[in-house]
Amino acid sequence: MQRSKFTFTRLRYSSGDWDTDQRMPSNVLNSLIEYTTIPVSLQEKIADLSGNDIFQSPFCYLSGHKLVQFNAQEAAHFKKYVENGGFVFVDDCNHDIDGLFARSFEQQMQQSFGAGALKKIPNTHELYRSFFHFEKGPPNTSFELNGWGDDLVHDYLKAIEINGRIAVLYSNKDYGCEWDYDFRNKRFLAEDNTKFSVNIIVYAMGS
Repeated sequence: MQRSKFTFTRLRYSSGDWDTDQRMPSNVLNSLIEYTTIPVSLQEKIADLSGNDIFQSPFCYLSGHKLVQFNAQEAAHFKKYVENGGFVFVDDCNHDIDGLFARSFEQQMQQSFGAGALKKIPNTHELYRSFFHFEKGPPNTSFELNGWGDDLVHDYLKAIEINGRIAVLYSNKDYGCEWDYDFRNKRFLAEDNTKFSVNIIVYAMGS
């Protein structure tokens, strides 16, 4: 896979709502430009999970609030993609544990990779020091703390590892909504909350 230039690729799947948090990718790309020397493509790419474009992207993003139920071709492509070195960051926009997106996505992963494939990753994982250091593991989001969802703070992320590397990173923390603002407003934040996105991408790119 071509890894020289980073493209933010969003996966479009046939069920549910895949096109959430539409300002988030430009904000993440701005952070890559601000903090790293990774060359980036400035436009988000939309790739159908049932198509072949995903195999040109080392990093893909998948999110939603509703049902995740891949058709046969989508399931086959997802499995082939990650087993051949691809990385998918999956974010539950409901920021809960037992909502429809969470239940259906985890069931989909079980069907594709077997029971127990999706495991909690320790807060000492390389992901949390791939660029910035997050000593306590995944940073919290304001959406976990505002009484919405299940009113829980999730102190872990889950992942499917293949050959010792994360291939599917799964979050219930709703980072997509947390990072869904115009990047020009970042200056008003006491701390840049998109820094963790840089860690995810640097890890995914193998830098």
